[in-house]
Amino acid sequence: MMAMKKTLLNKDRKMNFVTYAVVIAAFVIMQTLSSQGKLGSAVTGYLVPVCCYIVLAVSLNLLVGVCGELSLGHAGFMGIGAFSGVVLATLLKGSVPSPLLRLILAMAFGGLLAGVIGFIIGIPVLRLRGDYLAIVTLAFGEIMKNLIGNMYVGTDESGFRFAIATAKPKLVGKGKWILSGAMGITGIKRISTFAVGFGLILFTLFVVLNLINSREGRAIKAVRDNRIAAESVGINVTTFRMKAFVVSACLAGMAGALYGLNFSSLDSTKFNFNTSINILVFVVLGGMGNILGSVISATVLYILPEAMRGLADYRMIIYAVVLILVMLFTWSPKVKEINSVFVDKLKRLFHRKEAKA
Repeated sequence: MMAMKKTLLNKDRKMNFVTYAVVIAAFVIMQTLSSQGKLGSAVTGYLVPVCCYIVLAVSLNLLVGVCGELSLGHAGFMGIGAFSGVVLATLLKGSVPSPLLRLILAMAFGGLLAGVIGFIIGIPVLRLRGDYLAIVTLAFGEIMKNLIGNMYVGTDESGFRFAIATAKPKLVGKGKWILSGAMGITGIKRISTFAVGFGLILFTLFVVLNLINSREGRAIKAVRDNRIAAESVGINVTTFRMKAFVVSACLAGMAGALYGLNFSSLDSTKFNFNTSINILVFVVLGGMGNILGSVISATVLYILPEAMRGLADYRMIIYAVVLILVMLFTWSPKVKEINSVFVDKLKRLFHRKEAKA
């Protein structure tokens, strides 16, 4: 029993090492190419959004793949982080001159606010399971999108102003709306960087992988695999589901803040149902519970439609066909059998080299 446990721990550590190695290697390569001026402006523009979607995919995989709970409202938490982060960064522009510090504070605030709202929403929502949970989280995402679309945040002579209204309220004296309802936020100072995005990916991997391999992570997996059995041995199902939900929401909020501060304008329509579905597609195609798979699929599937913009109307058709083919190929029993044989051969080769050494 102890030997089996040790083998599993070694396997997890090797997989974690590979995940970190792939991410670090990709960052070094892209940073080197960027410093040498070998990356075009289009590719450079993809770097920060790709980092954001990697974080979103990994955080959703914690909830969907590891915890086994289907959520369709991830874009809602992303939107909370994006707008709260941009508003805070704008308000701090005069008092905090360092763009890097403003960005970090905005990400921390966006993540914290998304986590708090995730906890509040999770209290009633996590009593549901399966399709019911998916429908409620979908409704939450749409509510947040429409709520943000009617929010007004700004400053005037009376101080900080906040309102929820269908028409723009009047300001006292000289003032300015930062968030202006359906118009969103314009004139954003772009302070997001690829280096900070890379740091957020590492932070996300550290949090998620350590949680998965901890005692709490094993309890979360037990709840996913057999809820009744988990309850029978004294595991508080609601508590562990809540932990996964809040951590996932918090990381999505941080990614949202980084995403929002990468553009000069922002509106609530960017965080709709389609965004939640796209993130879920990244998770499913990368493999449920497979963190490295989420990193790779988020990168490839975000860049693919952007790289095909020259094909105009045909690009989304090609993208859809590629998704179908990848899904069929990934879940094919024959492919799984070939993959298992290939992995076994690699393991034997690795063990032979160790024995010779």
